[in-house]
Amino acid sequence: MRLLVTGGAGFIGSNFVHHVLGAGAHHVTVIDKLTYAGNRASLAGLPDDRLTFVQGDIVDAPLVDRLVGEADVVVHYAAESHNDNSLADPRPFIDTNLTGTYTLLEAARKHGTRFHHISTDEVYGDLELDDPARFTETTPYNPSSPYSSTKAGSDMLVRAWVRSFGVRATISNCSNNYGPYQHVEKFIPRQITNVLRGERPKLYGTGENVRDWIHADDHSAAVLAIIERGRIGETYLIGADGERSNREVLGMILTAMGHDEDDFDEVADRPGHDMRYAIDSSKLRAELGWVPRYGDFAAGLAATIDWYRDNEPWWAPQKDATEARYRAQESARP
Repeated sequence: MRLLVTGGAGFIGSNFVHHVLGAGAHHVTVIDKLTYAGNRASLAGLPDDRLTFVQGDIVDAPLVDRLVGEADVVVHYAAESHNDNSLADPRPFIDTNLTGTYTLLEAARKHGTRFHHISTDEVYGDLELDDPARFTETTPYNPSSPYSSTKAGSDMLVRAWVRSFGVRATISNCSNNYGPYQHVEKFIPRQITNVLRGERPKLYGTGENVRDWIHADDHSAAVLAIIERGRIGETYLIGADGERSNREVLGMILTAMGHDEDDFDEVADRPGHDMRYAIDSSKLRAELGWVPRYGDFAAGLAATIDWYRDNEPWWAPQKDATEARYRAQESARP
């Protein structure tokens, strides 16, 4: 199986590349623009004879056409994905998440290539903290930010290309990922690296917001199962029953790293901050037999802390620029 992985030098994309090469994929080609969120070092140590890296943009139609034509399956991870950045400048999210997805779909349509689209639970909006419901494949879309609205739009493009043009595509909407190779702008690695640098972590508002966490390895295994056994035209939700409040996760990080669980600063909340995400992944489990390997969130979090402690050369170059950007965004808020 020859895979084309878009955004394969990003966080969940690079974890997927490691996973599928370990699972026996014949060859993987990665296309990545290498924006600030992509890191060529995230693919270090993989076999050169089974991995081809192409630095390029998924809106580059001739390049995309060539690469898709050489692949058996396209796995589309590439996306602008940070809510704060989408609030500051929505345009890159329009370009990559909408125009980029369109460009890939047209190439898949031309070449008859199998297509899998990676999406997010944020397209569904949020749930109330005391609501027992969880997102399912039939939950109406209700995106809150430029990021989630462009991901919702890209999902709709995939569905339209399946129905209108017969593209052989599937979609997965996943809950919040954590694990190795995640950029330090994101919640868990930002807190871990702050503690490692002797800085007090920062928490938006009171930290009541709930996210449903899944280890990137479990996400990768689910995506591979969908590619191999999923029904064309279907959407599968991927989650590992990992609901935790941001305050609880930060407390677990601090405790695991030898600090008091209250050793952090509160900062002004993010505009439009979704309250709760929760995934019902029963369709994926029942149809494809997938189960998460990291059922113990504390164990997965401890392994993630160890990875960042052991890999400072990977994240240190990102850290100062990331914190400077956060300070600028926070000072610009009313």
